[in-house]
Amino acid sequence: MAIRDLLHLDVFLVNAIRIGLILVFTYIGTLLVARVLRALRKYTVKVMARTGGVNEFELTKRAETIAGLVRKSLFVLIWTIAGLMILKEMNFDVRPLLAGAGVVGVAIGFGAQNVIKDVLAGLFIMMENQIRINDVAIINGKGGLVEEINLRTTVLRSEDGAVNIFQNGSIQSLANLTLEFSYYVFSLGISYQNDPDQAVAMLKELGAGLASEEPYKSAILAPLDIWGVDQLSNTAVVIKARFKTLPNQQWLVGREMNRRIKQKFGDAHIDLSPGTQPVYLVPKMTDELRNEIKTAVREVLSERG
Repeated sequence: MAIRDLLHLDVFLVNAIRIGLILVFTYIGTLLVARVLRALRKYTVKVMARTGGVNEFELTKRAETIAGLVRKSLFVLIWTIAGLMILKEMNFDVRPLLAGAGVVGVAIGFGAQNVIKDVLAGLFIMMENQIRINDVAIINGKGGLVEEINLRTTVLRSEDGAVNIFQNGSIQSLANLTLEFSYYVFSLGISYQNDPDQAVAMLKELGAGLASEEPYKSAILAPLDIWGVDQLSNTAVVIKARFKTLPNQQWLVGREMNRRIKQKFGDAHIDLSPGTQPVYLVPKMTDELRNEIKTAVREVLSERG
């Protein structure tokens, strides 16, 4: 009887030691995961900082969000495996649990595959710094201000105030209009009766004046780039140009440039084409009008004779 008790005691001690080792190695594993994730977070910040345009605080905050999500997921996985190993050491049959977990996992996988797709897409959007909060972007053909970037969704507020919510996994096209710098591109149509060289010279003068005055001076990154006569349409000679500005400042510069163009070109009597085909009305030739014209011609001829 004593020998059997000793054997049971030995088995209990061995199992207790194994359980203790499992807990110790699990704890060490979580520490290693946390250290690796800290190094990965620093590396992620460096990669995201290469694109520029974002301060270090925002980059660190975004990297911490990603690292926190991965850390929690790995911790749950590690401790779940450790718990199953401990149950096995305590002589519990874990096969029904594994079978049930497999069935539940498959069901959850089918039901949550879109969520997983959205989360993975959100992670790549954050890590690659494709868009940031307060950027102006066009997502799937919808333009607006980026208000939120979450792991599963991106929130865009359009010009009319409408809030558009996109699942990250459903984003097929994304254009960031305010990453690092922006361009204000404009086309100017003038009448065929006006000199395009004169119009280009006036645009250069207006661009230089705008770039020398605040608050536009601080927003403009390069002199006005005039591409020249871009098109000869049916109604106008089209001149194209652009300003390079700080992000989100292209509209401030563009609106003021448009105002000055209207004033200066009006003073110089340069016709800004309305984009319509001119129609000339000729009065109908009546007998009375014909006689008046004949009389006028006779008078001119008699004066010259």
